[in-house]
Amino acid sequence: MPGIEDTFSHTLSRRSLLKTLGAGAVALGAGPILEACGLGSVKGTSTNNTKKIVIGYVSPQTGEAAGFALGDNFVINRLRNAAAIKNGFKVGGKTYDVEIVVKDTQSSPNIASQVAQNLVNSGVDIVLAASTPEVTNPVADICEAGGDPCVSTIVPWEAWYFGRGAKPGSAFNFTTCFFFGLNEFAGCFVPMWDKMGTNKIVAEMYPNDADGGAFRTNFPGLISKSGYVSLDGGAYTDGTTDYTAMISKFKAGNAQLFSNVPLPPDFNTFWKQAAQQGFKPKLATVAKVLLFPADTTALDTLVNNIATDCWWSPFHPYTSSLTGESAKDLAAAFEASSGQQWLQSLGSVHSLFEVAHEALTKVDDPHNKADVAAALKKVKYTGISGPLDWTAGPMPGVAIQQPVGVQWKKGTKYPWSMSVVDNSLNKDVPLNGTLTPTNA
Repeated sequence: MPGIEDTFSHTLSRRSLLKTLGAGAVALGAGPILEACGLGSVKGTSTNNTKKIVIGYVSPQTGEAAGFALGDNFVINRLRNAAAIKNGFKVGGKTYDVEIVVKDTQSSPNIASQVAQNLVNSGVDIVLAASTPEVTNPVADICEAGGDPCVSTIVPWEAWYFGRGAKPGSAFNFTTCFFFGLNEFAGCFVPMWDKMGTNKIVAEMYPNDADGGAFRTNFPGLISKSGYVSLDGGAYTDGTTDYTAMISKFKAGNAQLFSNVPLPPDFNTFWKQAAQQGFKPKLATVAKVLLFPADTTALDTLVNNIATDCWWSPFHPYTSSLTGESAKDLAAAFEASSGQQWLQSLGSVHSLFEVAHEALTKVDDPHNKADVAAALKKVKYTGISGPLDWTAGPMPGVAIQQPVGVQWKKGTKYPWSMSVVDNSLNKDVPLNGTLTPTNA
């Protein structure tokens, strides 16, 4: 059986890796355009300007993955106006002005490479990248080649690490990331399954694409350690409209749990057909879908008590190392400003700038890119996303967040809201809901 590194290196294309994390976010719409690749040109970004630190930020503000960046404008403008950045970074006894330059990938890996190269050519001091491997991987590759420090997030670490050709234990010189991976998916889902009192048979809806193949290859082995048996519904083509055969297989196998990694429209179709045809697993735990509030719209009441992973929320009891505001404060401010429900991506984007600050202020010269890159690999701190430690692995240049298990339940302020129902991986986050069977 191939290992995780083989699966990600040889079968996961950058476009398909986008799906691994949640292409359903496209339902959120394009969101605000910040400073697209042809706009918001870099001002004073040459490292010859020794009194200024320039931070490049790259994310998909338009295109199919724009939902991931819906909160970017809010977070970055908030940071620009915060004293920690407005008053400059103190490095080696000097104070440096800080400029943030934002680039839009338009959800294209080719454009991601182009805007990253523009930032590198302009002399930025560090590049930050968020949301999906289609952004993070090409940006990191450009930075690695150009010798520019880079931090990425909202990308499964295996997709970022092995997807870029790294081997276990090897290290990139200039590029780092933080998020979580397949072990954490298992560590998030299995404790919820354990509380259901089932026959431990898990119906698995994995498509015949690269991300489905990655889960099919590796996830059954991870959950079998806890006594769970995988019932693979069979590799299906993305865009399938009739799941009768799969549903019949799940029913015949008496699968009482459900796990998946589909395209959101495919899951919507499957889940509606499952309800019609009487496949009602006791607990549904989904990956890649239902990460954001807008993902719940197509299913309405059928989304009730579906569980998924959550890596950041207003319930996380953490505060920013830059501004001192809490996760709760940041989420509330976004809702007040936008009129929309909080997003998991808010905390991750904010944390990128915390990490940049940690590394840039630990060197004698913030324009010495080799020193900044080395400092990134030594960062160990606690901020708005909780504790992040690059010295602990699991691979060089990778720091792990621990997600919690959440369920979508009927809301009060908004139609559907996440409730934290299992905190096995992260006891810092308090429970605020009761784990309830998806189907009694």
